[in-house]
Amino acid sequence: MSGTPHVLAIDQGTTSSRAIAFDGAGVPAAVAQQEFPQIFPSPGWVEHDPEAIWSTSLDVARQALDQVSRSGGDVVAIGITNQRETTIVWDRETGAPVHNAIVWQDRRTADLCARLKAEGQETEVTSRSGLVIDPYFSASKVAWILDNVAGTRDRAERGGLCFGTVDCFLLWRLTGGAVHSMDASNASRTMLFNIHSGDWDDDLLALFGVPRSMMPAITDCSGDLGTTVADLFGTPLPITGSAGDQQAATVGQACFAPGMIKSTYGTGTFVVLNTGDEPVPSRNRLLTTVAYRLGGKTTYAIEGSIFIAGAAVQWLRDALGIVKTAAESEALARSLDGNGGVYLVPAFTGLGAPHWDPDARAGIFGLTRDAGAAHLARAALEAVCYQTRDLFEAMAEDGVRPTELRVDGGMVGNDWMVQFLADILGIPVDRPAVTETTALGAAYLAGLHAGVYGSLDDMAAHWQREARFEPGMADADRERLVGGWTESVRRVRGG
Repeated sequence: MSGTPHVLAIDQGTTSSRAIAFDGAGVPAAVAQQEFPQIFPSPGWVEHDPEAIWSTSLDVARQALDQVSRSGGDVVAIGITNQRETTIVWDRETGAPVHNAIVWQDRRTADLCARLKAEGQETEVTSRSGLVIDPYFSASKVAWILDNVAGTRDRAERGGLCFGTVDCFLLWRLTGGAVHSMDASNASRTMLFNIHSGDWDDDLLALFGVPRSMMPAITDCSGDLGTTVADLFGTPLPITGSAGDQQAATVGQACFAPGMIKSTYGTGTFVVLNTGDEPVPSRNRLLTTVAYRLGGKTTYAIEGSIFIAGAAVQWLRDALGIVKTAAESEALARSLDGNGGVYLVPAFTGLGAPHWDPDARAGIFGLTRDAGAAHLARAALEAVCYQTRDLFEAMAEDGVRPTELRVDGGMVGNDWMVQFLADILGIPVDRPAVTETTALGAAYLAGLHAGVYGSLDDMAAHWQREARFEPGMADADRERLVGGWTESVRRVRGG
C-alpha cells in the first residue's frame, strides 16, 4: 500500500449522488457531487431514471477516487448509503430496469394502501414489519410495477426479475451482477421484512403479490458485501459497508447507546432513536426499524419520517424563484422579527409521521398584503422545526423524552433554523464538526470491516461537537407558535 488508507462512501440521495472519501480519523478528504433529474409523471408521482442514479454514482466515485490518488492516499474499501424505500426492478440477465425507479416520496399506491387498511391488514403488517401501511414503503411500489408494467409479473414468477432498493441496485452494478443482496437496515424499510426473524416474511410477500425469487439476500451492514469489477475504477475494490441513509447517519452521529437520538435534515427529515437490542413498538404511529446489524446482531430504533424538509426550500428556489440558492433562505428569515402569522405546511406528497395522511396537500396560511418572500422562506424553515416537534410529542406519548438532539444534513448549516429548532423543541441541539454524517456512517461501516476504524467506541470517540444551540424562547411564545402550526395542519387535512 503506497498511501494513507481512506474509505470511500457512495451517498446516493434523492436529488443528487455524492461520493466522499474519509481518512482514518473520519475527516473528509475528497468530495464530488452531481444532481440528477426528478421525474413527475402525474400529480403525487415521483420517479428517477435508474441509469441516471448509476451514472452519477459512478462519476462521483471516480472523481473522489482521483482526488484521493492525487493527494497520495489509497482507498481500501467502499461503503454505500442511499435514499431508502425507492424501488427498482431489473432484468436478472441484462441488468436493465423494467421501469423508472419509484421514489420514496411517490404516492401512486395510496388507493392500494387504503384498501389494505380497510381490510384490517395494518395491525398484522405492523406487528411483522414495524411499519404502518403507507405508499412510502417499497412493498406497494413493487406490486404496482408487477401489476402495471406489461409482462413483468410473468417474468418475475419465472425468476427473471430482481427487486432492490437503491443500495441493492448499486451493489449489483458495481459487482457486475455478481451480487444481489441488501443490508438489514434497508430491508427493514420495504414492508416485506420481518423485523423479528430478520428475514423476508412469506405472508407479507403474499399480501403484496411479490414472488420470493425477486428478493435479494439479506446481509449485515458491515462485512464482505462484494468486490467491484476491475474496469470500473482500474482495480477491484472491496465493498464492506451498507446502510440506508438515516441508519448511516445514526452511525455517523455515534448514536450507539439506547436513548441516543439524531435528526437528519435533507430532502426530508428523519428522527432516529436507538432502542437497543429489542424492537420497541410505538403506540403513536412512529416506526420500529433496524438501526444496524453487525456480526449478526440487530440494533433497533424508533423513527419518525417527515417527507418534505429541504425540498420545501428547493420548491421556493425552483418553482417560485424566491431564492437563487438555498442558503439565501437564512438571510430572509433573519430579516423578520416574527413569522407574521404565516405558516407553510409542506404536504406536497402527503404527510408522514405521526399523521400518515397520503391525501393531505400543501397549504400556506395567514397571508396578508404585508407578507412577502421573506415570510414564505421563514415559513418553510419553521415548518421543518414544527414537524420535528410533532415527532417529539409522539415520542413523549410513547414514554420517551429526549433531553438533547444531534442534528446533521445539508440544512443544519443554517444557524437560524437550528436555533429555531432548539427554541421550538425546548432542548439543546448539537451540530457536529462533520455534518455529512450519512456518508460518514457508510464509511464507518465499511472501514470497521476493513480495519481502518476500530470498535464502535473508537468511532464514537471521533465525534466532535461544532456548536450547541440552547433554547431561549419563552414558553408562551412557543405555545402560541405551535398552536398556529397545529391549526394549519388540521386545515390541510380537511379538518
